[in-house]
Amino acid sequence: MIPQHYKEMLSHKSVIRQVSEYGAARAAEIGAENVFDYSLGNPSVPAPAEFTAEMRRLLAEAEPVALHGYSPSLGISSVRAAVAESLKDRFGLPYETRHIFMTSGAAGAIAHAFRAVCEPGDEVVTFAPCFPEYGPYAAGAGLRLRYAACLPDFQPDLASLEALITEKTAAVLINTPNNPTGAVYSPKSMQGLADLLREKSARLGRPVYLISDEPYREILFEGVSAPYTACLYKDTLTCYSFSKSLSLPGERIGYLAICPGCEGEDILADVCGQISRGTGHNCPPSMIQLAVAKVLGKTADLSVYETNMRLLYDELAALGFTCPRPGGTFYIFPKALEEDAAAFCERAKRYDLLLVPSDSFGCKGYFRMAYCTDTGKVRRSLPALRALAQSYKTGR
Repeated sequence: MIPQHYKEMLSHKSVIRQVSEYGAARAAEIGAENVFDYSLGNPSVPAPAEFTAEMRRLLAEAEPVALHGYSPSLGISSVRAAVAESLKDRFGLPYETRHIFMTSGAAGAIAHAFRAVCEPGDEVVTFAPCFPEYGPYAAGAGLRLRYAACLPDFQPDLASLEALITEKTAAVLINTPNNPTGAVYSPKSMQGLADLLREKSARLGRPVYLISDEPYREILFEGVSAPYTACLYKDTLTCYSFSKSLSLPGERIGYLAICPGCEGEDILADVCGQISRGTGHNCPPSMIQLAVAKVLGKTADLSVYETNMRLLYDELAALGFTCPRPGGTFYIFPKALEEDAAAFCERAKRYDLLLVPSDSFGCKGYFRMAYCTDTGKVRRSLPALRALAQSYKTGR
C-alpha cells in the first residue's frame, strides 16, 4: 500500500520544478531563445577548466578501483583532509579530517545535520522566505519546522526568532547568501544571531545548534561583506555544495563541516556515517570527490551573475517594483504588482516570462527570478517585463 503521506505530496509538488517543466515544453513550441525562463537555479556558466582537465586526467590515469569503487562511508579520506585544510586556510579555524563528512550536495548535508543533532519531534527554526524544500527535509527527519520572520530588507528578525526558541528547539537553520531573496546577512545580523543562540543555549543547558546552508557562499557582489558563520558560533554545522561555485549541480557533491569546538565534534561525522545506513545516502561518487579536491578555492566565472542582477534590478526599480537590492546569489525577489503572486506569475506567462510565485517560499505577494542565464537573454527579457508592468497600468 502506498503511504498516504507521499500520495498527499503529489498535490504539493515543487512549484519551481513545475514552472521549469512548463518552460521546457514552451521552448519546444516556440524556441528556447523566445522563452524568458527565470524558474530554476541552474548555473549557466561553465565549470572551471581545471576541473574538466582533472576529470580527464582521472579517467586516463587513475586506478579503476580508486576511480569507480565505493568510497569510505564518510568520504575519501584524502578529500576530507583537503577540504579541512582549505577551510582552515580560508577562515582560520582548526578543521581536521574528522570534522568533514562528504555528501551529495548541500541537500544531503542538511538531511544528515538534521538527524545528527535533532531527535524526531524536535523543532528547527528558520527564517521565511526560505527554500521550499526545507519543509520536506525536516518532515523526513520527523522534525517540526517553524518560521521566524525577516525584516523588510530580508535581514533576519532576531526578535521573531527569539520568541520561537523553546525547550523543543534543537537547531536554527539559516541560508546566507539567501535563496530566494539574494540577501546576505550582515555582520551585525550574524553577530546578533550568534549572541542570541549563546544566551539561549546557556539557559537551556545544552547547545542550540546552528545549521548554516551555504551553497552560495562565493557569489557575493561588490562591496558586500559576509562573515563565515562558524567563526561566530562554535556549535555550527556548515552545509556546503560545489553546485553553484563550480557550476556542478548535476554532480551532486558537497560536504558537512563540523566546527572545531562544536558539542559532539569527536563523533558527529561518524554519526553521519551511521545516518547514511538508514537513508541510503552511502556517500557521493568517488571520481567527483577526487576531482573537486584538486580545485578547492577555485570557482567558475561568477561575474555574470552580478551583471545580470544590475540589469534586472535597475529595470525593476524603474518600473516601480519594490525590491531590496541583492547582495549575492543569482536570485532577486521583488514584490508582485498584485496581492496574489500566483496570479501575477500566471499573467507573466502571456509574455513568455516565467517567474516563481512566493507562496511556497513561506510568504505571499512576491516572486522569485533566478537570473543564472546568459546576459543576452536577460536583456531580451526586459521588454517582456515592461509589457507585464504596463498591463497593470492599462488593466489589460
